[in-house]
Amino acid sequence: MSRFRKIAVVGASLAGLRAVEFIRRADFDGQLILIGDEPHLPYDRPPLSKEVLRGEWTPERIALRPKSYDDLNAELVLGRRAVGLRTDTREVVLEGGETVPYEGLVIATGGRARRLPNQPALDGVFTLRTLDDSLAIRAALGAKPRVAVIGAGFIGAEVAASARQLGLDVTMIEALETPLARTLGPELGRLLQQVHERRGVRVLCGRTVERFEGTRTVTGLTLDDGTTVECELVVVGIGMAPSVSWLEDSAVELDDGVRCDETLAASVPGIVAAGDVANWENPLFEERMRVEHWTNAVEQARHAVGTLLGASDEAKPFSSAPMFWSDQFDLRIQGAGRPRPTDDLTLIGPTEDDKLVALYARAGRLVAVVAFNRPPKLIQLRMLIAKRGSFDEALKIAES
Repeated sequence: MSRFRKIAVVGASLAGLRAVEFIRRADFDGQLILIGDEPHLPYDRPPLSKEVLRGEWTPERIALRPKSYDDLNAELVLGRRAVGLRTDTREVVLEGGETVPYEGLVIATGGRARRLPNQPALDGVFTLRTLDDSLAIRAALGAKPRVAVIGAGFIGAEVAASARQLGLDVTMIEALETPLARTLGPELGRLLQQVHERRGVRVLCGRTVERFEGTRTVTGLTLDDGTTVECELVVVGIGMAPSVSWLEDSAVELDDGVRCDETLAASVPGIVAAGDVANWENPLFEERMRVEHWTNAVEQARHAVGTLLGASDEAKPFSSAPMFWSDQFDLRIQGAGRPRPTDDLTLIGPTEDDKLVALYARAGRLVAVVAFNRPPKLIQLRMLIAKRGSFDEALKIAES
């Protein structure tokens, strides 16, 4: 039987909902509360920059739990933002002053879209993190504007691809030498840039935005080299910051998110974290990391619940080869592990239809893999990363 009779889960997105489900599957029969700052029931975020943005899917289609919530026997507190945490009295403080008592706590608040330091409050300037963001951009795209996307990471590149698939004039602006240079390295970044350019996206790398033009509505961007990009819609896609401001005056230790140990336990007993907000020591890579991807959110939710409900001396490390993916045009990018631009990179491909496998090695060990349109290879190679397999083993799999 659990030592807790009341558990609160703060964050009603993927990691938070899965945590609630795993708690009930563990036969916890106490009180369970799910708190979320959006008014919507939990939904899937990856389609926001693709199918929802292009108008191909309705919001109902991205519900994470299309069936009833009755079997979870959980109280849903939606549209209420957590603004504080009192660990001494074990209370979550909500906007407006109401408090929610807890005995065990799962922190799964994810993140918020980053903004540029000089980002003005002009009509036509957007960030993309929520369903409401996606629907607002989708509505604006209906006017057939010229589109500028600032940032060529996964979100920025997906938005640029979606806008171009709608037949719009699109410019993508990236401060680094190539798209995803910091994540996948410049060689794969150049290939991705070529994918976009062949499909009509104008890609400007090594450029930053000096200022936004327009008075009430954006009319263009002036870049640091004096170039002007004329546009009526701008999406700022420069990543996300973990949503931890509500924890700043609490006893929970923060470090680019919630600082956790190997088991996903936070610095205060009875509290765990999962998903985009969790910063933990991953023993597979002997590295502290925070991972912002779908599969990690699900896997961490399961593990964090096990840590929370189990005996503290029996908690196990969360050892993971993080998995990620991105769909851009007809290109499915899938990856696993922890790539660094400084790793030894070996490319198998690309072929005429953009298929390739990229192997990242460190001291003879496979540490990451990225595949373009090669799903079966990705699964095999992720398993090899988890086993600390060698680069030579990986090469045999990739070439077979």
